[in-house]
Amino acid sequence: MAVVPVISSTDDSYGTDSAMAAYLLTALGGYLLLSAYFTYAVHRIPRRPVDDRPDWGRVRDVHIPARDGGFLEVWRVEPDGPSRGTVVLAHGWGRNRGRMVERARLFGRMGFTTVLHSARDHGNSSPLKLMNALRFAEDVEAVLDWVGEPVLLYGHSAGAAGAIIAAGRNLDKIRLLFLEGCYARTKEALGRLYRSYNPLFGVLFGYTVVRMMDVLYGFRMDRISPERLAPGIDRPVLLIHGEKDQNFPVEDARRLQQSFPPGRAELFVAPGADHSSASLDPAFPDVLSAFVDAHIGGR
Repeated sequence: MAVVPVISSTDDSYGTDSAMAAYLLTALGGYLLLSAYFTYAVHRIPRRPVDDRPDWGRVRDVHIPARDGGFLEVWRVEPDGPSRGTVVLAHGWGRNRGRMVERARLFGRMGFTTVLHSARDHGNSSPLKLMNALRFAEDVEAVLDWVGEPVLLYGHSAGAAGAIIAAGRNLDKIRLLFLEGCYARTKEALGRLYRSYNPLFGVLFGYTVVRMMDVLYGFRMDRISPERLAPGIDRPVLLIHGEKDQNFPVEDARRLQQSFPPGRAELFVAPGADHSSASLDPAFPDVLSAFVDAHIGGR
């Protein structure tokens, strides 16, 4: 009796499954490589320096040492009369010391010495490949060491994140703290920021990029979030936020205010202002002056 060969589909099925698995692994590898590239690329977002210079007082333009052996460009502006103290101002991501001139002018009018620096990899300070909030904090700390006395510390955006990290590690060097356009939680804020800049990138890569950054920074991003650090900062704090902040919603500022020790944080919300214009509100100079006078006395 003739034997009829039986043709099994098992081999074909196995081959199809293997091909599919290889395809998925290749796609996953490509996705992770792209994510790794984007993790590097978001640190290299083009810089947008501001060309503005102090036009009051006595201006010194110097370089001071940075923590990694590099340097920071610094303006120190002394008032025409006696100084009430020193204010250190830290700019945000992609900017430079010129960005803080308008804010520094307000303190100059109140009789303060103002110190404005460009963070590493910003302005004409020394380069650094992977800037982040911790590096901004290190640059603030380098300025605090150079000033050599307790200061009023003012930060905007990424500079605000760096300021609160530096304040938490150097509380004895801080008299008052000012945080403009500050987020509450780091990973949450970055994910939201990437989605607002580019929805497609934010949805496809935002989550993975933020997690890769967390690994790169030693899983510290949430531990150094402003909301987590605020309870340990027992100093008067003024939060400044735009009602229409397109990067970090005003709810971040309200959450942050509740995180500081009771009664320590005040919040000024500028109606209609965006991420960078809250300090330009006509009411802000009076709010700033009243806050300063209330906590360190008038002239």
